[in-house]
Amino acid sequence: MNPTHNRPYDLFVIGGGINGAAIACDAAGRGLCVALVEMHDFAEGTSSRSSKLIHGGLRYLETYDFKMVREALIEREVLMFKAPHLVWPLRLVLPHVASQRPRWVIRLGLFLYDHLARRNHLPASESVDLHHDAVGRALKPSFRHAFAYSDCRGDDARLVIANLLGAQRHGTEVLPRHEFMGAERTGDLWQICLRNVRTDVGFSVFAKALVNAAGPWVVDVVDKIAGVTTDRQLRMVRGSHIVVPRQWDGEHAYFLQTQDARTMEVFPYEEDFTSIGTTDEPWEEEPAKVEISDKEIDYMLEQVNEFLRRPIRREDIVWSYSGVRPLFEMGSSRDKDLSTLTRDYSFEVDHNPGRAPALIVFGGKLTTHRRLAEHAMQTLCKLLPWPVVGRTDTEILPGGDFGSGGIAGYERDLRDRYPWLPTRQIKRYVRLYGTCAENLIGGSSSLQALGDHFGSDLYQREVDYLIATEWACTVDDIIWRRTKLGLRLSAQGIDRLGSYLGEVGCAGALKPTQSG
Repeated sequence: MNPTHNRPYDLFVIGGGINGAAIACDAAGRGLCVALVEMHDFAEGTSSRSSKLIHGGLRYLETYDFKMVREALIEREVLMFKAPHLVWPLRLVLPHVASQRPRWVIRLGLFLYDHLARRNHLPASESVDLHHDAVGRALKPSFRHAFAYSDCRGDDARLVIANLLGAQRHGTEVLPRHEFMGAERTGDLWQICLRNVRTDVGFSVFAKALVNAAGPWVVDVVDKIAGVTTDRQLRMVRGSHIVVPRQWDGEHAYFLQTQDARTMEVFPYEEDFTSIGTTDEPWEEEPAKVEISDKEIDYMLEQVNEFLRRPIRREDIVWSYSGVRPLFEMGSSRDKDLSTLTRDYSFEVDHNPGRAPALIVFGGKLTTHRRLAEHAMQTLCKLLPWPVVGRTDTEILPGGDFGSGGIAGYERDLRDRYPWLPTRQIKRYVRLYGTCAENLIGGSSSLQALGDHFGSDLYQREVDYLIATEWACTVDDIIWRRTKLGLRLSAQGIDRLGSYLGEVGCAGALKPTQSG
């Protein structure tokens, strides 16, 4: 897959995680000619390994990061509007621990959390008597008081795909599995050298501006851009999660104060499971090598079992994953505690009059990806004669246009039109693909018409759809990033899927690597 035209791009984005995808979507929506390149699959790194929360960051109030929290609280509402199938409300229960933060401190923090930004859809916080409320049933009886407040859950990897589809809708050239080899200025343009990873063919393109949104690899990419340097120091922080079978009835989550004065989220995941995390551990190795440690598993089990009435054992774990968060230093000391490193984002711009600019993105949170992209484009629009007003705060992402009937109404419509489809399968299609679900189903009239069955509710029709429209190529692309069906498929089903992908020409598809 090489670029289909020869004229220079306005903007070339390096990095197919959430930040790069959002910047491409914003830029293309302004009418710019955009290309985005990713060496591997989209969201393969940090952007598919988050806590799956779209949240303001209650704990960041303790570090007085009010600006970042307010921005994130605003973005919750924006993302629920833009992608209601991928971002949905979550009620969190925070049990009070007498030896930790006093109740008045928590009340004050939740008051700020409720009022730092306008809430249009999410209810305010409240006190809860755990002995008389259903949310207390899963907790040990020694916990009596709690607070409940609102945030959101989100599908991180699918938000990346939705932004890429939004960018593509406006003409963006999307190039997965292309390695960025280097760039240098040629007059008022960047000459960018790329290599198609699958064919090993190299080629060059030109662009008026360059964005480095490579996440944990941002400094490595800077080293490949002639004439651009940075003194910024990144600290790699490993965050790990474990997934176990569903632990309680109800859609509420728990926000736990751990014995070491940190916090941990425990929430319903993929209908039948519970997600537990996260950790904060320094990571000094190559980001791609990150994996969970026995120490992290022991830590999470120990902390969560301080609260849950029914203990979780190591053998209950059905999946685990780890990701690296690239946090940047605010000062010069490498001995700084990880909790003091900002979760906010920052830019560096390399630009002189008459020279093509380069913008480097450091940090960022899943929740604020749209605002980061908008801010990045506002920065570039000061340097180039580009439209200064974007549209991402009002433009719904592909699949999110449910109309007045909302998600429930759309699901009812699909049940009426496709009565042969199981209700659970329809719900999964709508949750992942939104209104694009009918494009997936197409003219099928029975389950058999969906083609080969790989297990659970994964059929050939969905696999073909993901290959044709969402750049999927490998087993992992399909079962861990486009879907989470790796939690449900048998080893035999995964093998059959790998064989099928090989038959249809997806090179390197046979070996899953993130099966947990």
